[in-house]
Amino acid sequence: MLTALILVCSLASVSDLGACTEDNALQVVRDPEAFVSPVACFVHGQAYLAETALGRDLSEGEAVKVVCVPSRIVAGRSSGAVSSTTTLAR
Repeated sequence: MLTALILVCSLASVSDLGACTEDNALQVVRDPEAFVSPVACFVHGQAYLAETALGRDLSEGEAVKVVCVPSRIVAGRSSGAVSSTTTLAR
């Protein structure tokens, strides 16, 4: 099972969105659902953020990165156990 972590990063501090991690993100939001498919994880992670005030109020210099990680790792730190990522820049 996969869990979506939605990272909101400042483009001023992270020039390459690929370098955005849980440690340097401005906000980290965890989707409460678990998913079998990486595609479902990404799509639901993006939709989950879009439904929040945080997702609607992103500033010009912020970007979003959705990271899908094995669900058991989310209880602690993911420590680089990222399975794959997708990004949305605003």
